[in-house]
Amino acid sequence: MSQKTDKPSFKEQFLSYRNLPKFFMLVWNTSKTYTVVNVFLRLIRSGIPLAILYVGKLIIDEVIFLIDAPDADKTALWIYLAIEFGLAFSSELINRVTNLFDSLLGDLFANKTSVALIKHAAKLDLYQFEDSEFYDKLERARRQTNGRTQLLTMVLVQVQDIISIVLLSIGLVYFSPWLILIFFFAVIPGFLNESIFNQRIYSLTRNWTPQRRELDYLRFIGASNLTAKEVKSFGLSDFLANRFEKISDEYYAANKSLSVKRSIWGSLLSGVGTVAYYGAYVFIILQTISAFITVGTLTFLAGSFNRMRNMLQGIMNRFSFIADRTMYLQDLFDFFEMDAEIIGDLSSLPLPQPIQTGIEFENVGFQYPNSDNWVLRNLSFKLRQGEKLALVGENGAGKTTLVKLIARLYEPTEGRILLDGKDIKSYKLKELRESIGIIFQDYVRFEMKANENIAIGKIESLKEEDRIADAANKSLAADVVETLPDGFNQMLGKRFEGAVDLSGGQWQKIALARAYMKEAQLLILDEPTSALDARAEHEVFQRFTKLIEGKMAVLISHRFSTVRMADRILFLENGNILELGSHEELVELNGKYAELFQLQAEGYR
Repeated sequence: MSQKTDKPSFKEQFLSYRNLPKFFMLVWNTSKTYTVVNVFLRLIRSGIPLAILYVGKLIIDEVIFLIDAPDADKTALWIYLAIEFGLAFSSELINRVTNLFDSLLGDLFANKTSVALIKHAAKLDLYQFEDSEFYDKLERARRQTNGRTQLLTMVLVQVQDIISIVLLSIGLVYFSPWLILIFFFAVIPGFLNESIFNQRIYSLTRNWTPQRRELDYLRFIGASNLTAKEVKSFGLSDFLANRFEKISDEYYAANKSLSVKRSIWGSLLSGVGTVAYYGAYVFIILQTISAFITVGTLTFLAGSFNRMRNMLQGIMNRFSFIADRTMYLQDLFDFFEMDAEIIGDLSSLPLPQPIQTGIEFENVGFQYPNSDNWVLRNLSFKLRQGEKLALVGENGAGKTTLVKLIARLYEPTEGRILLDGKDIKSYKLKELRESIGIIFQDYVRFEMKANENIAIGKIESLKEEDRIADAANKSLAADVVETLPDGFNQMLGKRFEGAVDLSGGQWQKIALARAYMKEAQLLILDEPTSALDARAEHEVFQRFTKLIEGKMAVLISHRFSTVRMADRILFLENGNILELGSHEELVELNGKYAELFQLQAEGYR
């Protein structure tokens, strides 16, 4: 499997730092107190290394002095020791407190970013979720919600170490400017190595996003209660395992090659740094032997050089790491900058209460973005107020797409949809969707409590027990709830301990109850009784017919016993209206509807 080898340039890495101000604002808004405390503590820590080294120098020089003058006053020595102890104790305490605030801030940031991601995803258009490129962006954005404060920690440590290095450099320059030149020669090769390989790792991770997403999917369906029946029945385990192994081995090989090269070059260039360090150490020792500096100064310079080497090496590596992380961070910001095309304008008209004349399609056509194929074309018909309209047609004819257009989950590519004579776009989007109760064929079986599953139809009414119970009665879900050990408080599904799973028909009744949660003016049911037996289906529709008197309804079904209960039937074929009329009219027309009706009727004889 070939992959792109493009990698970001140094310029792109540098430009990625533009994301830091936005990132800091997110962290700041997460918790101003934690952020301020974190920064303050790190500023204090930045000066401690120099202070400890210098006090250590004073202690050694004082000890040597006392060896030569044993009767001298030892007060200064004990003061220096007390100061060093205080610095060491404070450093450890500040380090632990800083780590605590890092952890707390990290958890808060991950939580708040996840909430923001969920809310923003809800604002985007449905067709975006049906696009693979969008899913790649969403996956990369999700990965940025956890551990992003690691980036904040890195930046703060960076600032902390830079301040420490500046202070330590003053000491080195004071005693020997040559040490600074040796110092930089010791760390720059390693920095260049890390920068180059961080670019390549970023490129590898980004370009393999679709394959990593597929690996997650294969891992899920290969070991899930939702797919276990099919996996066992069809003997899919070897197929799934082999496919996972093939993709994962290819990713492992690409990552292994890069890791080996990084390790080899890192070892070689690290050796260069070690040679430079010991060259400086020899220089300092010779200075001490020649009595140009004291033994205390020797320990101060050696310690300073070693600390600076480690700090600067860390700084160099972190610069590359931060650039790498900020490139990944761009994925999160790109996701948040994605806009929906279907927007509810606050200045839009309020939805009529009630709707007077109904909904009308005028030459409506729809095609997905970046596609030349028309899903629907030249649709013109009316759904009158108080009318039940059934949509019939083979799979792929465009029935579900049509109802998504009514609910403004999709926007027409051409033509327009009118509600009471005005373009549906002119009404407030939230009010429009609140006035529609819609249950799709592929409804979600939420692994939540029974009352929560029903209240999803109007989630703000979750605490309205009477409304939930009424919706359950209307959909026959009340009979299901009565069999549950904890009634409406029973957890459903198989994921959580103590949960109870339902049959397909029972789940469908729960889903149907969601449609009755709203005081909807239009009910849309997409294959609402496909999992019900004939008796339950008949009872559901008898109730449904009574409950929607005076309201509009759209039914999608392949069962003509259901379809014939509608006032009119719209037959779709290849995205176009083939036939439209009542059951009796279409049977008399003796067209495609009559043919399919007779075929299905034959099956019951």
